[in-house]
Amino acid sequence: MQGNIRIKSHQDVRLIYQACQIAARLLGELGLRIRPGVSTGELNEFAEDFIALAGCTPAFKGYQGFPAALCTSINEEIVHGIPSRERMLEEGDILSVDTGVILDGFYSDTAYTYYVGDGEPTGEAARLLSVTRKALADGISAVKAGAKLNRVSEAIAKGVTRDGFKVIRDLTGHGVGYDLHEPPTVHNYPVPAGENIRLRNGMVLALEPMVSPGSEDILLGEDGWTYSTADGSLAAHFEHTVVVWDGEAVVLTEEGNEAARRLFGPVEEASAKTWQKTM
Repeated sequence: MQGNIRIKSHQDVRLIYQACQIAARLLGELGLRIRPGVSTGELNEFAEDFIALAGCTPAFKGYQGFPAALCTSINEEIVHGIPSRERMLEEGDILSVDTGVILDGFYSDTAYTYYVGDGEPTGEAARLLSVTRKALADGISAVKAGAKLNRVSEAIAKGVTRDGFKVIRDLTGHGVGYDLHEPPTVHNYPVPAGENIRLRNGMVLALEPMVSPGSEDILLGEDGWTYSTADGSLAAHFEHTVVVWDGEAVVLTEEGNEAARRLFGPVEEASAKTWQKTM
């Protein structure tokens, strides 16, 4: 997906930012509700209500036939897990939630991997979450106007490899904004095609490293959507939508990002409702 890259105007990015902030707030609300005994189907029902209340539509539901507002992927599942009332979270699970919304025709995309249970994760799970979060931060730091896209891919992969983990190579980031998936493809490891693309102001990218301590190979489940690690090892996934602006990366899907708020905010009041429903 290295076709025509569409540059966004300030007004475009302002609207994308609104959509991104709603998705970010949704992830925050979900984090308060993710606990043992809750089903992924319940989380999706909450998300659909939240998105509707914010005056948006889910970016994922109906996309190429996907049936839900959230992708919920547990433990060895990497991405695109389908929420279900029968799939209950258990103590010690890690849960990747990927979501996005459409606001006035503009798209957001973001993901976070949560630890399920009291306290903090330990052992391999703790290291995996830390390494994957750092890979995303390293990729964002490499986003600069004039830089080659491959430098972003190299930055994502470098720390992952150094720490003995594996990047999931067959799943990638992408452009976003006018549609859920746009050019360019953002690989999580350097590829020759990345040498041909230089970042420009107004490019909006979804960076999303997916990492495993085991195999980089993946399997597609019988549902036709859920990707899992081939060896059953854990997987983590973190994602931000970022824009190249004034030569630098500005993270749009992070609540409280002062640079984004100053450039493209504030969030419209109609999009800033506090959701009070509990599960």
